Amino acid sequence: MSTYLYGANVHANGIRQHYLRYGGTRAGRDPVIIVPGITSPAVTWGFVAEHMGKVFDTYVLDVRGRGLSSVSDSLDYSLDAQAADLIAFATTLGLARYSVVGHSMGARIGVRAARSMPAAMARLAMIDPPVSGPGRRPYPSQLPWYIDSIRQSRDGMSADAMRAFCPTWTDEQLALRAEWLHTCDERAIRTSFEGFHTDDIHADLPHLKIPALLVTAGRGDVVRDTDVDEIRTLVPHLDHTRVQNAGHMIPWDDEAGFYAALGDFLGASLPPLAARR
Repeated sequence: MSTYLYGANVHANGIRQHYLRYGGTRAGRDPVIIVPGITSPAVTWGFVAEHMGKVFDTYVLDVRGRGLSSVSDSLDYSLDAQAADLIAFATTLGLARYSVVGHSMGARIGVRAARSMPAAMARLAMIDPPVSGPGRRPYPSQLPWYIDSIRQSRDGMSADAMRAFCPTWTDEQLALRAEWLHTCDERAIRTSFEGFHTDDIHADLPHLKIPALLVTAGRGDVVRDTDVDEIRTLVPHLDHTRVQNAGHMIPWDDEAGFYAALGDFLGASLPPLAARR
């Protein structure tokens, strides 16, 4: 039986924030908010939320400028605005305690939000966050990879055409990305990509006082061992797990390994992954 409940919109931090909800209230367990990466509308994380919904009340956000959330030529797409969105989303929904699972850009959003120490944020799982920033090595992906695929998707794009950008993905994954990528606003993507190199999340990390988990990919060169060592010095209570057989899109490459890496960090372990038909 599916754990999907509904999709909805909420007005929070002055914009429309669209989200998907899975699982429903789970007594004694904090809800989980999934914050996706730079070009991942909420629906593309549905397969993860579907499984997490078996254990947790799970919400997946469309970050502003993606999916069905607000978009405009004048909207502020900065990291600060995105972090404020996350806090306002949880507050508007009345979540007294919640955990955040942020992937890539979403992890940076979680770090920036946690810096302000919102009382209701209980845990933060950072999934392969870009460690680029002022004076640091650049993020390994290039901006044209995002922009070219978005422009193609705006004109209508097949799963086969998307394979040129994501050659290791399944047909189902490619089809979903081809269907939804056009909802990613180009200016939002440019702003976020530039922010990977101008926003200093390392300055935020010492302010991270809640339990924190870093999950990194064994392939992809986003977070190296030396980066993990540095983050540990900034967040001494950090837990870390590396998913060796995955690239940056960890649950796409090794879904079972991703859930194993989360362990019981969120307050309970997820069940084994059943084979999908």
